Amino acid sequence: MTRRSAMMLTAVAPLLARAAQNQEAPKTRASPHETVSVNLDGKTITITYGRPYLKGRHVGDEVAPYGKVWRLGADEATKITVTAYTLFPNGVEMLPGSYSLFAIPNKDKWTLIVNKVADQWGAFKYDASQDLGRIEIPVRPAMTPVEEFTISLDKVETNLAKLQMVWDTAAISTSLKVL
Repeated sequence: MTRRSAMMLTAVAPLLARAAQNQEAPKTRASPHETVSVNLDGKTITITYGRPYLKGRHVGDEVAPYGKVWRLGADEATKITVTAYTLFPNGVEMLPGSYSLFAIPNKDKWTLIVNKVADQWGAFKYDASQDLGRIEIPVRPAMTPVEEFTISLDKVETNLAKLQMVWDTAAISTSLKVL
């Protein structure tokens, strides 16, 4: 190393150290994130989503407004990944790959939306022309109020799973079949 290089390094090193100290640590998310998965005869369905808390709010108000497209969770849009041809009961078909899930909550039913654009932030750039399909699901009362939005996938038969979403006093469920 030349004397000039050593001098430059000596002059720059404190600046680099200070810059490293001033960088913000990554911010923690307000809502935890979770991945749920089910294996059906060697084929997998996986859902990754943010789990917002009610914090004194209710489904239907600003947290998940009735009649408006909602990201079905917090932060990024909820993502579903399937490794095999998968069907919802009304005929919405998913080829192997990843999709986003949205919902339009209402008091008596939710409309579950499967969208072709898997990676997107919230519902801010949601584009209905990219919808693969929609499923209307009746709302049942939850057994007890649920503070943190929860999605579950449970194996029902060899190639059939129950998809359930529970939040506040609402429980919504449908099935998914892999072929």
